[in-house]
Amino acid sequence: MAETPLTDWDSGLLDCFEDPNTCCYGFWCPPCLSCTVSRRVGENYCLPLCDVCVGAISTIYRVPLVPPAALAVRVAMRHKYGIKGSICKDIGISCCCPWCSWCQMHRELKYRRKTPHVINMQSQTVVNMQPAPVMMIPVNPLPPAAVHQTLTVQASK
Repeated sequence: MAETPLTDWDSGLLDCFEDPNTCCYGFWCPPCLSCTVSRRVGENYCLPLCDVCVGAISTIYRVPLVPPAALAVRVAMRHKYGIKGSICKDIGISCCCPWCSWCQMHRELKYRRKTPHVINMQSQTVVNMQPAPVMMIPVNPLPPAAVHQTLTVQASK
């Protein structure tokens, strides 16, 4: 069985102007964007909220920590769609630019959800079918005498 070749991400990490709606969404409400991406990948939509806790711990103790949800969802997407990359690159991207990573994943999901259009280029034979003629027959036919009556009119002076 031949393996499917790996592909690149549909858009680059910093390709925000390719889809400004996604980046605006990520800028104004990053948790909303990350929760949406997580749900669409098939993970729990609250999973990215763990990254908020990790960010707080990282700030308090001044120790850089990898956002676990960003990393997990990114790796899951790479494996699900056969995208090139490595865990080391995913860790670096998740640590240095998690919101750009979420935006890239959102763009990828939008790209993957597009439905292909199939165009059939073969000529089709058109058959015009008309209904068979229908004869109208009365349920109670008139008697033959009623059909052939003649009317005689006499003129008087």
